[in-house]
Amino acid sequence: MTATDSIEIIRPDDWHLHLRDGAMLKSVLPATSAVFARAIIMPNLKPPVRTLADLRAYRERILAVLPEGHDFTPLMTLYLTEGTDPEEIREGKRSGEATAVKLYPAGATTNSDAGVSHIDRVSHVFEAMQEVDLPLLIHGEVTDPAVDIFDREAVFIERVLQPIRHRFPELRIVMEHITTKNAADYVRAGDRFLGATITPHHLTVNRNALFRGGIRPHMYCLPIVKREEHRQALVEAATSGDNHFFLGTDSAPHRIHDKEAECGCAGMFNAPTTLSCLAQVFEDAGALDQLEAFTSRHGPAFYKLPVNTDSIRLKREAPVVPDSLAIEGEEESVKVFRPDVDLRWSIC
Repeated sequence: MTATDSIEIIRPDDWHLHLRDGAMLKSVLPATSAVFARAIIMPNLKPPVRTLADLRAYRERILAVLPEGHDFTPLMTLYLTEGTDPEEIREGKRSGEATAVKLYPAGATTNSDAGVSHIDRVSHVFEAMQEVDLPLLIHGEVTDPAVDIFDREAVFIERVLQPIRHRFPELRIVMEHITTKNAADYVRAGDRFLGATITPHHLTVNRNALFRGGIRPHMYCLPIVKREEHRQALVEAATSGDNHFFLGTDSAPHRIHDKEAECGCAGMFNAPTTLSCLAQVFEDAGALDQLEAFTSRHGPAFYKLPVNTDSIRLKREAPVVPDSLAIEGEEESVKVFRPDVDLRWSIC
């Protein structure tokens, strides 16, 4: 096997992951823990992970179903509400139990109803986070029904993110799962306190994927996929070597019947195909030499964590990935994301 037929990279991390809970958690966790060393775990359960007590309990549930032999560390987050106690923030930082705090604008996405409706009501929490240097992770979309769904990220930057950064200039902020050229340009021009995650699905599909041959509910996610010009801007950002950008899969499993319902859920379960998609995107961009930086170096640098010491190898071979993953103990399954192209890289 020649050098161009295989690549070795430092073991990656996932800086944005949904594991859900219960049977779903047990079923989807191995797809991540077999490959990724660490992952930022999203707190939007029902009920949300609001307190350190909630956080500890959820972490224990994750570790209880971690497959034997998998070396994986869940990095836990708190769900920001208008009732969040700043002392929880300080204690979470002191104890090392909380890696970040997640801001969902109320109603922006799955299980976000308990999120924030008025940013001014959480200013005291931002003050505490800046004080103790605990990152803020943002779902960057406005929920104003008058704003077109394809414009909500760009409007969020102007209306919400810029005022937060102006008022709290040393608050570390991750703009998660960016989807537009607007966001890529904004983050690239930012300082060391600003970063962004990019997902494999926003790097590989555009909004045509939602309607190819009919309505495609398994291509529906939030933030919604955008025009091709925006996908290309994300590819340029991810492959550029700019350390503002790093991998966050936003892998978000839903039962197939919940995706194919009259009011289907938003999210894509991409954990099994993430590295195959990324290797293909980076190769097509002539930037395979930047894959390790995006998947394995930039994220730890932003979070002030050490780079992993082990590695993984990918080979030029079509991956064997099932169309769906069964949920243990249920007559249900989760559709696995794959773009409408033949993938050509797999994990050795």
